[in-house]
Amino acid sequence: MDKEVLVKIVTTKMPFGKYEGTLLCDLPIAYLEWFLRKGGFPKGKLGEQLATVYEIKLNGLEPILTELKARYEVR
Repeated sequence: MDKEVLVKIVTTKMPFGKYEGTLLCDLPIAYLEWFLRKGGFPKGKLGEQLATVYEIKLNGLEPILTELKARYEVR
């Protein structure tokens, strides 16, 4: 996985919807699962980022996101 993808998910905010303005890495897994139930993640870069966050959370790898947020001073 490209390091830049991980950096982007801890620095990019959700551009729309119920969680607009929330960092992608902070989206609840229930919201990501909702996307999947409704037909999948959006097309393009945002969809890839959301899918990455989902896989990280699904596999219990959230400490990676916590460390990256600290490294890039994201709160």
